[in-house]
Amino acid sequence: MSIAENLERVRAEVAGASLKSGRSPDAVTLIAVSKTWPVEVIEQAVAAGQKIFGENKVQELLAKVPAMADDMEWHLIGHLQKNKTRKVLPLCSSVHTVDSVELAQQMNRIAGELELKPSVLVQVNVSGDEAKFGFPAAGVREVWESLLELDQLKIEGLMTVPAFNSDPEAVRPDFARLRDIRDSLVEEFGRKLPELSMGMSHDFVVAIEEGATLVRVGSSIFGKRDYGAG
Repeated sequence: MSIAENLERVRAEVAGASLKSGRSPDAVTLIAVSKTWPVEVIEQAVAAGQKIFGENKVQELLAKVPAMADDMEWHLIGHLQKNKTRKVLPLCSSVHTVDSVELAQQMNRIAGELELKPSVLVQVNVSGDEAKFGFPAAGVREVWESLLELDQLKIEGLMTVPAFNSDPEAVRPDFARLRDIRDSLVEEFGRKLPELSMGMSHDFVVAIEEGATLVRVGSSIFGKRDYGAG
């Protein structure tokens, strides 16, 4: 199938899961994950109407954004090292991976210097997988007040990458837990957190059913990646 056909199918699945969860299809944003794919391939998705893309690696983001149209929207969905913050903030509509107070403070300071108010999501390691970044689920509440003090950052919600499982139902509890953490923070602190970034190609339908508003879909759109190609 072509990228355009894949996009049409994924959009239909997003819409169906949104309706099943009692929401409008417009309530869920599809982020096409373009990591490892060259500009020529990404342009096929753009031609099919996709304007929002996610990159995992800062190096790829820095190379691709200047080469693509100005009306595209880019999200950083991979780990951000503090020393790359200044390069990333002007290019991204959202950074999904704020995973430490130190990184948030660095972003806040640099955003002030650049006169930016970046939208960010706080990454939570809901599954407790040691290979994943993010605040531990039990520790988010402890740092939340200090994060809210960072007035240059627009904290829009939470993000998670659960431990991989080929059965989407196995990670449904992780998605539900992230939603519950978000709801508890909203109730306690009275600040809206409209976004939940969770779900990838193999499990985004379940994620939407549990409240995802941002889904990060790569291989279902672009196909299997050839990591050996560099």
